[in-house]
Amino acid sequence: MTNEDKDTTVRWHLHPLRVRYQETDQMGVVFYGNYVTWFEIGRTEFVRSLGTPYDAIEKQGLLLPVVDLDCAYVSPARYDDNVLVCTRIDKLSPVRLSFRSEVRLAGEGETFPTLWEGNEPPGKLLVRGGTRHVWVNRDWRPSRLDKALPELYARLESHAADIL
Repeated sequence: MTNEDKDTTVRWHLHPLRVRYQETDQMGVVFYGNYVTWFEIGRTEFVRSLGTPYDAIEKQGLLLPVVDLDCAYVSPARYDDNVLVCTRIDKLSPVRLSFRSEVRLAGEGETFPTLWEGNEPPGKLLVRGGTRHVWVNRDWRPSRLDKALPELYARLESHAADIL
């Protein structure tokens, strides 16, 4: 069961970005591959907001490769738009972690808290998708986060408690 199947309030991490000229194509819209990069920025900032940056996790010998990705384009972002990269946990187990991501258009001058509670984050939906990951050690063998970094697992579990 995924979060879309449940009637619950979820917690989204919001990270604002302004679209740079270099991120657009000849049509004046954001090149489609940049949204996947923005999903990664959202995941990184989400984990950092829990008190553990990715590099600290990697120094402990854990890696979190993407094993699956989906991305649906609803409406384009354009140069100089203010967008929000919205990220939440979709599924969590000791070995696997899935994120849902949305990129949303925010109005000029609008500000939002880093943590948003609600089924739908603010702004107009532009892109939605997600990534699925597996915790592995430096030898690329699956590793249990609850054993390797129990404090981080507890923070992730606490953040996702309302939806899992």
